[in-house]
Amino acid sequence: MSVLLRNVPTIRFQRHMSVVASVLRYSEFGDPAKVIQVQQETVADPSNGEVLIKTLGAPINPADINTIQGKYPVKPQFPAVGGNECVGEVVAIGGQVGGLKVGDRVVPFATGLGTWRSHALYKESNLMKVPNSIGTVEAATITVNPCTAYRMLKDFVSLKAGDTVIQNGANSACGQAVIQLCRAWGVDCVGIVRDRPEFSKLRDYLKDLGAAEILTEEELRTTKIFKDGLFKKPKLALNCVGGKNALEVSRHLDNQGIMVTYGGMSREPVTVPTASLIFKDLQFSGFWMTRWTKENAQNPKRAEMFSELFELIGKGVLKAPAHELIAFTDYKTAVTNALSIQGFVGKKYIFTF
Repeated sequence: MSVLLRNVPTIRFQRHMSVVASVLRYSEFGDPAKVIQVQQETVADPSNGEVLIKTLGAPINPADINTIQGKYPVKPQFPAVGGNECVGEVVAIGGQVGGLKVGDRVVPFATGLGTWRSHALYKESNLMKVPNSIGTVEAATITVNPCTAYRMLKDFVSLKAGDTVIQNGANSACGQAVIQLCRAWGVDCVGIVRDRPEFSKLRDYLKDLGAAEILTEEELRTTKIFKDGLFKKPKLALNCVGGKNALEVSRHLDNQGIMVTYGGMSREPVTVPTASLIFKDLQFSGFWMTRWTKENAQNPKRAEMFSELFELIGKGVLKAPAHELIAFTDYKTAVTNALSIQGFVGKKYIFTF
């Protein structure tokens, strides 16, 4: 799905040129709908090594909401602009820019840049060119959830075709990416979701993405799919919920299995039975994509990851999460919906400017 911008001119670099950008800025922590304001600012000409882009789409992630609330480990300097992901079109370049040209589509290659703005100046080194075959929504959401899913599946357990991964929050944006990557690699993915009136419809949607099985939290407690050999016992569990849900998921891990926690939507701690540590030799670890990105900025694994993700997207194997495009002027509605449980584990809201 493409995002169309109206009345936003495409410009080429020339001296003494400026653009007035619309930004979503906040100067204190709090309820995003109350502390965010739409502001205008003049963006200067790009200097040496800089690129001016117009934003085509910028998603709202849970971490963006938590950052504005002041609940995220990373604290911005005020005044701050929200957002960590976007896709944009290059509209002007400064001197000494060799890898990009006007008309290229790019995504930020760094965190904390503040992407909820119609135009922005970025260093060329902080941008990554996106292939033309990648859709706007897929590009706008590439650097957080697909990368998180990819790294958790690659870095903790050596998975092979026929192995099983179990995850809660299976209908989250990251959960949807996990399901599709598992299908691409021949791994069975068993997903857990909260019960709801439309569960059958959700189960069918996630199975169409490639899930081997979808269970409710209640069904997880009594399921025999692993005991009866319908699926191998999971080597890897991915947890974004915590609390009793995570405990129930961990009980199905195979001996020496690993649970990786990357979120805590229930706000409850992960509890680990002593017997699981002693007799099953389970391991419990955490993962934070922001830290991985900072520690691996120059690691060839990063380029390999994006290359494979772009290839899978180009083939239609990896699709964007369920989403809704929403004008940035309607930001109060977007951030309020994103605060709800449904917002975090269902539809992804993507700003258009």
